[in-house]
Amino acid sequence: MRNEKRTAPGLRFPEFTTPWNVKTLSEEIQIFNGYAFQSSNSQDTGCRWIKIADVGINKISNTNMSYLPPSFSAKYKKFLLKEGDVVIALTRPILSGKLKIAKIDQGSNNSLLNQRVGKLISLGSLDYAYQLFQRRSLIGRIENNIAGTDPPNLAPSDLSSFKILFPSLPEQQRIAEFLTAVDKRIELLEQKKEKLEAYKKGVMQQLFPSAGSGQVPKIRFKQDNGSDFPDWEEKKLGEVYEFRTTNSFSRDKLNYESGKFRNIHYGDIHTKFHTLLDLERVDLPFVNNDVAIRKTVSENLVEAGDLVIADASEDYADIGKTIEIVNVNGQKVLAGLHTLHAKRKQETTEVGFGGYIMKSDGLRSQIMKIAQGTKVLSISVPRMRELDVKLPTPGEQNKIVKFLTSLDSSIENMDQQINQTQTWKKGLLQKMFF
Repeated sequence: MRNEKRTAPGLRFPEFTTPWNVKTLSEEIQIFNGYAFQSSNSQDTGCRWIKIADVGINKISNTNMSYLPPSFSAKYKKFLLKEGDVVIALTRPILSGKLKIAKIDQGSNNSLLNQRVGKLISLGSLDYAYQLFQRRSLIGRIENNIAGTDPPNLAPSDLSSFKILFPSLPEQQRIAEFLTAVDKRIELLEQKKEKLEAYKKGVMQQLFPSAGSGQVPKIRFKQDNGSDFPDWEEKKLGEVYEFRTTNSFSRDKLNYESGKFRNIHYGDIHTKFHTLLDLERVDLPFVNNDVAIRKTVSENLVEAGDLVIADASEDYADIGKTIEIVNVNGQKVLAGLHTLHAKRKQETTEVGFGGYIMKSDGLRSQIMKIAQGTKVLSISVPRMRELDVKLPTPGEQNKIVKFLTSLDSSIENMDQQINQTQTWKKGLLQKMFF
């Protein structure tokens, strides 16, 4: 029994019992390459033109869309894509272990296929082929096959070298139907998350007026007794926060095992942390014990209500990105490399409010104006001190923080549901294919 070869996956629908058949991938699935349209034919409107950059991980990107003359639809009819077609990037097809493969959606219907983008043609179920190409084992084989080429290119002929077990067409359709339903669930969750994020963005714009603009918030909260809160007060950021010493420890000076001090690295502000940082829920790296720590007195340790600001970035979208610490969880925390550390003066802001107002359009536009540099942008403490900020009373700040943290919790919950469903699907792909 140990030497018997399996001819079917571990997880099957009970109505199917027939063994799967070994075939080369090209016997069931072929790739049709796009046409080498000329850049000189590009125009502002017309027929959508699907390029490599448009093919993402399981979705077509609708940013920076390109177009060809409308007459090309008839002239190059065989390169016309229809809703439901599956396309794959043939140059640099793998990103972070995932294949750049996507279905043509309604918005991309009747678009034209560019060279180095392939259209999958399945002799069986196209939806099954789409799911098959998302399997990590197949992606790994493709990755090994194209390794050593620069740039990595997937050729249609490469598929002939892969031998794979295929089920009957009815079983392909049944598997594809089930996994497509899972994809739909993920898509709906992502849409809900996007709507929540868009709602929050709109609310932020109405909650926080630009300082010096003469505008007042379009959304105001009432006091507990039903009366209005006082008008917001204009201040300079330097009147609200004082800036403290930070360190310049690089990643090689940090670890996640042990140490006396924790450290906030600017890279984590850019890529990992949400607006409000609760150290009971997030692990920060330790500073290595053999690192000499100078000027680390109690007033330079990060505490609840402090802002930590990334002072360097390669683009305007992230320069000055800010987090606020809401709970240090009894730990000794330092602000690290390429950060500014801002501490509240006389607790003029409620814990959590500073993090949100630093994300407001008014503050973001001011930060982008004071950023300096060409390849790498930077901001300085003297310029940050002069930023204009409008502040409500602590009572209204508290209500704003509660409202926005409730929205953030809903977005985070939606994110968790998406991740859980994606993990579940990943397990299904391993068990339902062979």
